[in-house]
Amino acid sequence: MTSFRALALQLETRAINGAADPRAEMRAAIDRIDRQVGGSKAWLGRDLRLVVLPEYALTGFPMRESFAEWRDKAALDPEGPEYAALAAIATGHEVFLCVNAYETDEHFPELYFQSSVIFSPAGEAVLRYRRLHSMFSPSPYDVWERYLEVYGIDGALPVAETEIGNLAVITSEEILYPELARSLALRGAEILCHPTSEASSPVLTPKAIARRARAVENLAYVVSANSGGLTGIPIPGDSTNGGSELIDYEGRVLAQAGSGESLVAAAELDLAALRRYRRRPGMANLLSRVKTGLWADEYARHDVERPDGLLHEMRERPWFAARQAEAIERLYG
Repeated sequence: MTSFRALALQLETRAINGAADPRAEMRAAIDRIDRQVGGSKAWLGRDLRLVVLPEYALTGFPMRESFAEWRDKAALDPEGPEYAALAAIATGHEVFLCVNAYETDEHFPELYFQSSVIFSPAGEAVLRYRRLHSMFSPSPYDVWERYLEVYGIDGALPVAETEIGNLAVITSEEILYPELARSLALRGAEILCHPTSEASSPVLTPKAIARRARAVENLAYVVSANSGGLTGIPIPGDSTNGGSELIDYEGRVLAQAGSGESLVAAAELDLAALRRYRRRPGMANLLSRVKTGLWADEYARHDVERPDGLLHEMRERPWFAARQAEAIERLYG
């Protein structure tokens, strides 16, 4: 399949931080997602094959909770009922469904990871990516040595080869890190799914600029789903509301949603055209002109954020701020 429609489904996020029964709230969110994916496909047409949901659409994000509290309250079991229900949505509506959630891992029982999973129309988890860049949450890089032992580098930087192209995921602020998108593109990614929950604005934000840059740099489509509002915590609910968009491999916005829950951010993705573009010699073929050896040597010279900070000891939010301060001192001290 070289041409199909993709949707960045803009949904309201209802935070569970103060919920009396967080799991019931998550089940209710999954039911809403099921209805809205079904309604969106009925509206947009049977050629809708890819749906990307906003970041942490089932739960919102941790605020004052400790690691242990948020893990117990919000993190999903990879084999648990919530993921099974989400897989059933993909199967029932015959779409590839990209979901972002917090989840546990049997190999790292004290931690949780922010994970993005893509379910196929067969209900299979064809991709599981754990966010690598996070300010106040654990990431695989914090247990890097052990994580690579368990999952390998292909598990840390996954690209799924599917009938609708090669899919990868970049989460939220990670769109600001060009190295991640470039690595995934070099691994073959053609479509970058971008679950996010970010400050929206009528003018271009840093993340909006970055989405265009990542698309152009890597000759890739970007499907970016933002929240359609955030309720249940004491911040203005429309701060993260709107701007979901699809961008093509030349940086053109194909579709963009306004505010509120919306299916407007939907467009046709033409993989045949993208693949022709990637094989066309010329200055615009940036991916073919990357000097990987040069940058590998240069990056190796610099000591910035260090890995394995949580490998032997569990820490809380203040440690993350201290780690950044130390990295800044190494950079500029």
